[in-house]
Amino acid sequence: LQILEDAAQAIGARRKIDGQWRMAGELGWATGYSFFPSKNLGAWGDGGMMVTSDDALAERLRKLRLHGGAKQYHHDEVGTNSRLDSMQAAVLLAKLPYLAAWSERRREHAATYTNALADVSEVRTPVVDACNEPIFHQYTLRVERRDDLQAHLKSKGVGNAVYYPVPLHLQNCFSDLGYKRGRLPEAERAAGEVISLPIYPELTRDQVDYVADMIRGFYR
Repeated sequence: LQILEDAAQAIGARRKIDGQWRMAGELGWATGYSFFPSKNLGAWGDGGMMVTSDDALAERLRKLRLHGGAKQYHHDEVGTNSRLDSMQAAVLLAKLPYLAAWSERRREHAATYTNALADVSEVRTPVVDACNEPIFHQYTLRVERRDDLQAHLKSKGVGNAVYYPVPLHLQNCFSDLGYKRGRLPEAERAAGEVISLPIYPELTRDQVDYVADMIRGFYR
């Protein structure tokens, strides 16, 4: 079984397997990363990367990104124009040395949030397996009265977001499958409860504390 890893939001994350740390993207036949500007390692525009340890697959991927050919105007298969331009590559190379420190800051912010909200019964914080070292591209809570909390945070100047508010089975593009609301209740419940807090590395401790205080105050 060949594994294709989606590590779009996981660059720098790792898991301990048999006593050794393994990076996200290391275990699959091939792995895709996203360099969209909002990612932990983001370019100034769209971009991404595929990695593999399979030489034959690497050669095919190089062709696919160049309209399916090894050289211009000669196509072995149908491909696309997916080359990363030099400007985006330069931005990523400039940022890359800071990625580990930025990830550590995100973990610090996440720990602060988790500790501050631990006794708020209406809030469920992320659970981190002891064998995982996350990079917290997002810090997502599951909360009661999510929409009211979101409005409250906005009124207090706290940025927040609801990512993926519509479950896949309710997307129009899959309507031909015939799924109706109520068919996958856990997915639907999660979509109605999730809210993500600011987690970017430039946040100060005072700012993180303020966000947590605003949430605690809302549920008092």
